[in-house]
Amino acid sequence: MDTYFHKTSNGIFHGLEKQFCYAFLGIPYAKAGRFEYASLIDDYGTINVFKPGPACMQKRAWPEFEHLEIPERAFYHKEYREGINFKYSEAEGLNLNIFMPKNEGIYPVIVFFHGGGFDSGCINESPFDGEQLARRGNVVVFIQYRVGVFGYFTHEEIQKEYGRDGNFGLDDMLKGLMWVNKNISLFRGDSANVTLMGQSAGAMSIQYLLCSKMATGLFHKAIMMSGAGLFPKFSLPRKSADTREYWLEVMKLAGALGFEDFKNMSAYDVLAAVEKQKALRKDNTYNTMPVIDDYILTDSIDVLIKNPLQMPLIIGFTNNDMFTMILANISKKYAKAHQAYLYYFDIDAKGDKNQAFHSADLRYVFGTLGTSWRPYASSDYKVSNLMMDYITSFAKTSDPNHTGAPVWEQYAGKAMHFTSDEVKMDKIKGFKLFKNTFKGDPK
Repeated sequence: MDTYFHKTSNGIFHGLEKQFCYAFLGIPYAKAGRFEYASLIDDYGTINVFKPGPACMQKRAWPEFEHLEIPERAFYHKEYREGINFKYSEAEGLNLNIFMPKNEGIYPVIVFFHGGGFDSGCINESPFDGEQLARRGNVVVFIQYRVGVFGYFTHEEIQKEYGRDGNFGLDDMLKGLMWVNKNISLFRGDSANVTLMGQSAGAMSIQYLLCSKMATGLFHKAIMMSGAGLFPKFSLPRKSADTREYWLEVMKLAGALGFEDFKNMSAYDVLAAVEKQKALRKDNTYNTMPVIDDYILTDSIDVLIKNPLQMPLIIGFTNNDMFTMILANISKKYAKAHQAYLYYFDIDAKGDKNQAFHSADLRYVFGTLGTSWRPYASSDYKVSNLMMDYITSFAKTSDPNHTGAPVWEQYAGKAMHFTSDEVKMDKIKGFKLFKNTFKGDPK
């Protein structure tokens, strides 16, 4: 392993030299205690950042909470995590990875938020390597944020202390962007040209940040993969006060004597109580996600979404996405309302019958097809290169179009249709999407 010392004004970063870029893995960007809002880290001295940092604490830390006996969870474990030794930490999970071009210069910045349903996920899963995008002249940053009970717990004691509660994970994303704004120039990045990209819960989080004045000026373009749109009312965040009853039940199941007792319990005992609650309730998703906290989100999303931060957008979905028809429709409506570039990823994954499953496009946009077990073909690599070139052009100029590629128009009834045979602007045909809506989860 070749390493590289990168000297900056706030520290010396002992990173990793890759073939086409330098990588700095596991840089701590903030620190926070349990159920506390994070504060930024500014001074580093000399720090070793050539190995991945730990993931934020979550259910995947223990096999009995990850439930790999469920086919869908086993599917995604094999797809993105099998064979990787993850570490989990509450104290050290707020870290980020940077992939920096080797040549001197000032480059556009692409910041990525992972998915995971707001209760799991990690930036060190196998698709998340920024080398190929850095090779094209981008500084690429992957930011971790708190998830699950540690990211979205609400309680009146937190409200009393901070004047808000909940949204620790969403606040971590804001803090990560603030860190990038302050420090990315030290890694050849242009803080005035930041493209925020995310998938699934990461994409939904970006849309929430687009609805927040707190994010003003922290990013300038956005790419939302399988998670953006005019949300149906059943999926809208609740007020933080309306979720406290749910978490009080979790505390009771944990045997906590009060807030401080629960705050100091072992992570295992906290997650065990959450598991018990999930078995008792059917509304778990709506209590374990971002909330209206009157700080980051100051009103209902269906109100805020009418006047989001204005910037260039790319939105996309796959042919066998989550709630495929619903996601396609809300994405089309949002793309039309905001002159976004819309894509429809219609390339069935090789090796099984799950078609273009939810997140199947991740390896294409990062050029990491080669780290998969799937027998990808030359046509897949061709599409992957094209998608990375579109993203690179968008990051540089706010327009994905570039010489030698099919012209990508802003959505007005047609989307960029990615298939194995052809890439072109086309109308989205609904029959496959309708059928796949009822197909069920990947297996």
